[in-house]
Amino acid sequence: MNFKSYSRLNTIVGWAVFAIAAFTYLSTIEWTVSLWDCGEFIPSAFKLEVSHPPGAPLHGIINHLFSLLSFGNVKMVPILVNSSAALASAFTILFLFWSITALALKLLVKNKDGEIETGTVWAILGAGAVGGLAYTFSDTFWFSAVEGEVYALSSFFTALIFWVALKWEARADESRHLRWFALMFYLIGLVIGIHLLGLLVIPVMVLMYYYKKYKVTRWGVIIALLVGFGALGVVQVVIIQWLLAIAAQFDLWFVN
Repeated sequence: MNFKSYSRLNTIVGWAVFAIAAFTYLSTIEWTVSLWDCGEFIPSAFKLEVSHPPGAPLHGIINHLFSLLSFGNVKMVPILVNSSAALASAFTILFLFWSITALALKLLVKNKDGEIETGTVWAILGAGAVGGLAYTFSDTFWFSAVEGEVYALSSFFTALIFWVALKWEARADESRHLRWFALMFYLIGLVIGIHLLGLLVIPVMVLMYYYKKYKVTRWGVIIALLVGFGALGVVQVVIIQWLLAIAAQFDLWFVN
């Protein structure tokens, strides 16, 4: 099987796994609020209000768009917001599947210009399907996939960022590879408005860049890890906290 045929099959099987996950979550969503933060996030999204610190503005905006589909029927708002979590979780499974198959392809196939053995193709797709569906039906992820919390959308962005990082790694030798890096940083900026869990992909991105561009040594891996955690700290503390604090001081000095 050539690589083009494999890519087509990879796409089809990935969307099939997505369909299974979407059907599972949409058919088991909460029809009202769960007894924790969902009772805050759903009305906050519906009325475009501010949720508890540190806030989740992008989460609220996206769920507000879903709530508009209620067309004034307030009883439909929790169902629609919970459905957005279900769909975000299903897309998480989709990108998880494609990430697994990308890693398996890298391990098992060295020459992408040649033919891929049929057994290898099904081993790769099987690994992606098993991994994706195992996560689909895992207790914790399924629990968060059926209610209007931030974790479903955060998981989606985390999976998407990692998949984009793998796309960059596969195209790092091309002339326009930096566009994938730009997309990664843009998505990291967006995920700050949902949940800070998505920032944990930053050390992974640094390691991936190191393994791709440098000769791997023990000290090199340690330094790359330190750089990755340092970058995570800069985003977490300097950009998110100090930058906003400085902006607030400027507002006090020059406006109020």
